[in-house]
Parts: sequence; C-alpha cells; structure tokens
Amino acid sequence: MKLGWVIFVVPDVAATVAFYEAAFGLGRRFVAEDGTYGEMETGESALAFVAESLAETSIPIALRPNRPNDPPAAAQITLVTDDVATAYDRATGGGAVPLAAPVVTPWGQTVAYVRDVNGVVVEIGTPIVT
Repeated sequence: MKLGWVIFVVPDVAATVAFYEAAFGLGRRFVAEDGTYGEMETGESALAFVAESLAETSIPIALRPNRPNDPPAAAQITLVTDDVATAYDRATGGGAVPLAAPVVTPWGQTVAYVRDVNGVVVEIGTPIVT
C-alpha cells in the first residue's frame, strides 16, 4: 500500500486552493468544475480538499469542521523545504496565522508552525536526515 491523498474537509475549496497557492507556493493539480474538490501538487501523494457539502453526502459519519477560531484538530500537514525561514515568512505574508517561528529541534530539523485559512495546523520543516 501507499499513501494516495490526504483530504481535508473545508467550507470553500476554491478559497483554500488559492490560499495554499499564495501562502505556500503549491500548484493546483486539479479543481473540480463544481468547486467541491481540489488537489495541490505536493509530490507523489496529493494534498486535497473536499467541500463540506460533498463530505456530508459521501462520508457516513458526522465530522467536526475545521474553523480558524476553534481549537485545531489533533493532526497536521507537514510541508518540507530546505529554507524554513523563507517559507514561514511567505506563509504568514500569505495569510497563515503564525503559531511558532522557526526553531532547530534537538534532532537537528528546523521547524515552524502556522494555521491555514481553515484553522488546520501546518508544520513547515526541513527534511529529516536518517
């Protein structure tokens, strides 16, 4: 098996795609004409967004929505870059809410944290060298 997509349920797919383009420089892979689904270019696996309206009819359980003013879900997206400081500045300049400025971890990775337009936590980090 391999990871195909990570999908977040969002109130506005078009706005979320536009945010990820501006804040993180990701390209759009696909956006449905009806605006209910979109994917970003992130490598082999896609970061995707599905509209709450579509999720309500296709996912058989009730989900807690992501909202910028609510506590975030216990999950995060990690975007990898060699220049965390520049990516952090771009993200916050593009509308991401700063949570933690870049720091070097005890294991040598540089990381920073922001929240996206929907309140999802996004880690910006250097690759982990093993």
